[in-house]
Amino acid sequence: MQRFQGKVALVTAAAQGIGAAVARRLADEGASVVLTDLQEEKVTEVAKEIGSNAIGLKADVTSRDDVDAAVAAAVERFGRLDVVVNNAGGCIVRSVPEDATAEEWHAQLDLTLVGAARCIQAALPQLVQNRGNVVTISSVNGIAAFGNIEYSAAKAGQVAMTVNYAARYGNLGVRFNVVAPGTIRTPNWDNQPDTLEKFGTMYPLGRVGEPEDIAAAVAFLASDDASWITGHTLPVEGGVLTGPGVLDLTTSGPFKKEYPAP
Repeated sequence: MQRFQGKVALVTAAAQGIGAAVARRLADEGASVVLTDLQEEKVTEVAKEIGSNAIGLKADVTSRDDVDAAVAAAVERFGRLDVVVNNAGGCIVRSVPEDATAEEWHAQLDLTLVGAARCIQAALPQLVQNRGNVVTISSVNGIAAFGNIEYSAAKAGQVAMTVNYAARYGNLGVRFNVVAPGTIRTPNWDNQPDTLEKFGTMYPLGRVGEPEDIAAAVAFLASDDASWITGHTLPVEGGVLTGPGVLDLTTSGPFKKEYPAP
């Protein structure tokens, strides 16, 4: 498929994991891609691997100057910007909720929620001009209680922000949607392979997700195949939200049930 022929996409946090997979998928389908990340060497290498239709830039989504520069680079290099994929984020607060400081809360929200807002604001003139769209990578944490309260609140904020942007700019042809992943096999888990495999047994589909699972969902929502979809959150989570109540990923899997032989 070449659903993005002639289109230009900006993908944040694209040096590895979900962001890199999204950038590769969009490029494979014809897009020119601007990849940004704090890891300049890594993101540049991923862009080189993709080819001449990609550039890698060091950019921090907590800096409006960096975000503006990334949007400007997309327009300067490729002439336009059609798709923004807000992938930057992370779990900053590691203390128990009652010990989290105001500074930690602000840092978490600034990276995950306000960072996505900065990217949208910077790209809006291009998105309006080209009837483009935004896909924000949130999390099942923004939908149900999986712990990491500060991170989860920021992810839930992304969902609320998306709904409101969709309502405000729909009449201008700009779409806003969310992909909410469950546990994904990214480099963050490299030092915890046993934990990751344990988590996989707790999902109804029997495995954790791969970055390519999220990239496929992003490509759909960003494409014209989803031209009448806006303001929605698409969970890509192996069925974890269908479990009996809220799944606690620190316990043994609750989905296994033995049935007597007929």
